Amino acid sequence: MKLIPLHYATRNLGRSPPRLALSVGGALLVALLLMAGAGFAQGMQQALQASGHERNVLLLGAGSEESLERSEIPRSVADSVGASVRGVGTWDGQLLASPEIHVALPLGSSSPDADADAGSRTGMIRGITPTAFLLHPQVRMLAGRAPESGSDEVIIGASAARMVGLDPAVLRLALEAHEQSQDESSSPTITVDGRPMQIVGVFHAPGTVLDGEIWMPIDDVIVLTKRETVSGVVLGLAPGASASDIDVFAQRRIDLELTAIHEPQYYAAQSAFYLPVRVLVVVSAGLVAAGALIGGLNTLYAAFASRIRELAMLQVLGFSRAAVVISMMQESLIASLSGALLAVVIAMLFVDGIAVQFSMGVFGITIDQRIIALGILSGVVVGIVGTIAPAIRCLSTALPPALKSD
Repeated sequence: MKLIPLHYATRNLGRSPPRLALSVGGALLVALLLMAGAGFAQGMQQALQASGHERNVLLLGAGSEESLERSEIPRSVADSVGASVRGVGTWDGQLLASPEIHVALPLGSSSPDADADAGSRTGMIRGITPTAFLLHPQVRMLAGRAPESGSDEVIIGASAARMVGLDPAVLRLALEAHEQSQDESSSPTITVDGRPMQIVGVFHAPGTVLDGEIWMPIDDVIVLTKRETVSGVVLGLAPGASASDIDVFAQRRIDLELTAIHEPQYYAAQSAFYLPVRVLVVVSAGLVAAGALIGGLNTLYAAFASRIRELAMLQVLGFSRAAVVISMMQESLIASLSGALLAVVIAMLFVDGIAVQFSMGVFGITIDQRIIALGILSGVVVGIVGTIAPAIRCLSTALPPALKSD
């Protein structure tokens, strides 16, 4: 079969720049929307999966297995389980048991480096003890120190800082300058539930929901929230121990109404809980992309339908209908793949890593190889599907009337 030269298809693309722009733009919107929706779903899932540590077990209130924020247990549980269960590990003689409070509170920044348009937002506050740093190794301090109880001090995750309008890099430099000058006025501050708090440290926990949290001493959170209980206790397992050892303790102490859950299992349940949200986002992006796809297909259809005489002349010159269809598909694919590649560039530069807030903290939209492949595949689909209808319309007409058409 004799094929039409490729340069014929490329030359035709430049015959109508506005029509070319519409074709490329339609494919770009389809690919970008699909990548953004899929990146949202994947970013949330990966953040939840990476947040749990294999050696940690959570002790929660019975019936609150799906939400640490709703759980309430006595703070003394941390001491009770340490004295009763051999499976709890130690580090340098210190029991790996950390009572914690998880609560969402209004945030605001009073730092001069903050974005004035950031406004007040709700963020995840985690009340901690010093042991929390041993039980959450994903957390790495970038600058500063741990907060001291009773001093209105906090440390903030990099994603949480961006959420309230603070640049983590600028914040890090400010903390280093504060350490050198020892000038209290030079330290950035943040308001938590309307109360000014001094930021004494910034940490990074990439790819986890912890990166979107603000940590402060648990006693300060108790005073701020006027509560007497904690959300749960995080326990680090000793070598050779298993989560079942903690579960036995929870079942025996019926007076405390506890439940034990492996930390990765807890976050896996959270991932399943947010599955409808991820599906809704992907479906919504797909529906909007479908609208853009229909617009792009109309543009391609109009572009080919106006060239019935030209395509008939190619057949008169000896090219088969299959060769004409292949040439039309080449032209369509070049336009749609150009739009898809532009969408990939835009997604990697401006969409990848965008922080999205949800009830458990913050996660970043992820644009990886699979999402990029999805964007390119959408361009291929647009190019192929966009050729079918005009090919049927143009080639179903007999040659004599086709040659006479306008």
